[in-house]
Amino acid sequence: MYYPYGLEGLVYLLPAFALALFAQFKVKNTFAKYLKVPTQNGMTGYETARKILDRNGLENVNIEIIGGNLSDHYDPLKKVVRLSNDVARGNSIASVSVAAHETGHAIQHSSNYVPLTLRSIIAPVAGFSMKFVWFLVFAGILLDMYGLINVGIILYTFAILFHIVTLPVEFNASSRALLQLEESGIVNHIERDKSKRVLDAAALTYVAAAAVSLAQLMRLIILRNNRRG
Repeated sequence: MYYPYGLEGLVYLLPAFALALFAQFKVKNTFAKYLKVPTQNGMTGYETARKILDRNGLENVNIEIIGGNLSDHYDPLKKVVRLSNDVARGNSIASVSVAAHETGHAIQHSSNYVPLTLRSIIAPVAGFSMKFVWFLVFAGILLDMYGLINVGIILYTFAILFHIVTLPVEFNASSRALLQLEESGIVNHIERDKSKRVLDAAALTYVAAAAVSLAQLMRLIILRNNRRG
């Protein structure tokens, strides 16, 4: 049967969206759970980030406290680790884990970690491409010009590449974070397992994002094939 808008592609999208919803639920609940569990060390997320940065020779990397929930990130252009209020001021397992993860990105940056460099290159291209993908796809449908859909698919591959490259970047940052937390004495070996749960839950969101983007690509290809057929 012919579906003019690639509706049969939903067979790919629905499981991916289900995974994305589960990932969001998992990270929020895991973060909330371990936000209530203080570390024996008692260091805050801000202190954790500063200690890890300094012990890795990154005294030039600043730390800023920002608003929002789970808005923490590392800015490679300005060399700034930005921590949300709960993370920066809290002394919980969740706070130090997230703070350590963001310093992991700073350490990646300082060591010229290749996947991070690739992601930085791809990010602006992917962002630019995503502004035009769906415009081209819908224009192709309305004008019955499947060539425009092809251009949209080509542009969308940059978003796919961004999500794929993001996976090793995030998993590696978490590995570095766990190592730094334990080596610097911020968490003990028991608390390390709890930190890993926080970081694993966060990593699942990136896996889900990659799955959704791949499912969207499959839907676009099906839609293109329908137009051509």
